[in-house]
Order: sequence, then C-alpha cells, then structure tokens
Amino acid sequence: MSNLATKFSALLCALVCAAGAHAGEVKHDLYLSVLMSGGGQVMGGRPPAKSGIYRSTDRATAEHVGFGHIRIFNVAPDPASPAGIYIAALDGVIHSPDRGATWRILTGWNMTEVKGLALDPNAPDHIYAGLPDGIGVSRDRGKTWARMNAGIRRSFTQTITVDRTQAGRVLAGTEQGIYLTEDGAQTWRLVLPTTEVAYDVRQSPHDPKIFFAVTATSGALWSADAGRTWQTVAGIPKDRTLHNGVFDPRDAKRLALCGWEAGVQVSEDGGRTWTDRTAGLPSRKIWSIAADPDFPGRLYASPYQSAVYVSDDFGRAWKPAYFEKATVFNFSFVPRP
Repeated sequence: MSNLATKFSALLCALVCAAGAHAGEVKHDLYLSVLMSGGGQVMGGRPPAKSGIYRSTDRATAEHVGFGHIRIFNVAPDPASPAGIYIAALDGVIHSPDRGATWRILTGWNMTEVKGLALDPNAPDHIYAGLPDGIGVSRDRGKTWARMNAGIRRSFTQTITVDRTQAGRVLAGTEQGIYLTEDGAQTWRLVLPTTEVAYDVRQSPHDPKIFFAVTATSGALWSADAGRTWQTVAGIPKDRTLHNGVFDPRDAKRLALCGWEAGVQVSEDGGRTWTDRTAGLPSRKIWSIAADPDFPGRLYASPYQSAVYVSDDFGRAWKPAYFEKATVFNFSFVPRP
C-alpha cells in the first residue's frame, strides 16, 4: 500500500470513529458511481484502475462491485427485493439481484445512455428511465420496455423522481423543463419551463409535498405542492450550472447543492438563506453531493477529478476520503438487506 493510501485510510478511519460516537446504527450501504482518472487509487486498498460501482459498508473503505463502466449515472434500490439494485449507464438499465455479485443488462440496443432511473415503491414492477430521446418505461421489472413521452416537447431527460406517496406519479427533469405524470407516464404535462436542462429533482424525506430542483441556467427551484407549481430559490445564482441538490435526511432544515464553479452551497433554515461552504475543497467544480442518512451532519462532495471529500459538520470543514483522482456522478444510499 502506498504511503498516501495509508495516510488517507487512517484519516478516514479516524473520521468514522469520531462520527460513530454520534451516529446511530448504520442502516444503509453507500454506493458510488465512479469514473476513475489516471488509474485512481482507492483509499486503504490497491490501485484498481477500475471505473464503475463501488460500495462502502463501513464508510471507511470502498470496494469495486461492478458493473465496470466509465459512465454510470445512478443507482436505484429495488423496492421488491432488499438485495436488488438497478443502475443507469451508457449500456442501458442494468440489474443486480445480489448486491453486485452478478449483473444483467435489461434494455436493448435501442435504449441506451440512461441518465435517470427510478422504481415506483407503490408499483414495484414499474421502472422509469430517463433517455436522450425520451422516457423508457417497463411494467414487468425490465422484461419489456416502451418509450412514453406524450406531452414532452424536447425529449432529452436527465433525471427521474417517483413520488413515494402515489403509484404512477412521476416527475422528469428534461432539456427544457420539469414534467409531471399522474397516470404512470401515459401523459405528461409541463409544470416548470426551463431554458436548459433540469439536472436534479428531489422529494423531501420529511414532507412529501416538498420538492427541490436544480438546473443549468434557471437556478434552484422549490415546490411546496408536490411539484405542481414552482418558485425560484432566492440567493442561488443562475449563472452557474447546478448539478445536484439534496435534503439532509436527518434534519428537515438542512439542504445542500453543488455545481460547476458553483462550489458547495448549504442552507440550515429550510432554504431561506444559503452559505458558501466550498472552502477546504480543491475546486469549485463539484460534480455531486450527498447527505448521509446514518451520520448526522455528514456531507460527501466530489470535486472534478479529485478525491471524494467528507465533512462531518455540514460543510464547515472538509477532508479527503475515497480515491485519489476520480469523478463521482452519483452517491446512493441503499437500505441494507
């Protein structure tokens, strides 16, 4: 093991031990969708030079579990199977029934470059996939697929969010706005026009009526009526591309977002005011951010082609954690089987 890897491993172990004093039981595995840069090194391990899906069960180490690919954009848990996960990748929608031990591509040659992916917890056979040319829908756990874009004027779809309160209710972030369906993608209607891509749409884990979205040129948006109407979030500029916005699962007042040259911005008063907490990170080009459901106040951030950084005080201080040089497209927390 290199001296750098040893130092980083010890550092992360110290972070985990310190956080353990105020963390409850670890109930989720952390999955990271990773593009390695220059044969990146895993903290505490040997240099694998592998892109794809990594899993951390202890928050101190991360192991490669496949699917080995340079572009994996999302990991979605299977609501019908505790060990099942689905991923969105350039190859299509890919499924593992056994936490990454085996994988199978579910879509064909005509349904690839999947960006967003979600399964309906109230109709667990139903899968929704965001594609460059529309929205792919399966109603039989991926055996068959159809494009269902009726009402969407520009079909490029970046993100998919299923409303956990109602079967068939889905929001899609597209090239020119956010669309809503309430009939399982039979029809879609525009609820928020944007001039460019809506990159991320999230439902609050605390109040299902609240949604949070970030965009390329329309700033950050907020909905308090389950995505039917939207308002601009004050204090967030529109001249930077925003990639990712998240709720803190443990604190209803805390939110965070990140973007290209936007750095990391956080709110601790429910989105009323925002503070820049990029200091301590190597770049303002932040690809993704996440809040850990098992560790209070913990944020993860992925600066472009750098280590993944961790903060245990909601962005006030940062330390490197996983990898040496990588880009993480998505952090996903999947309940343990």
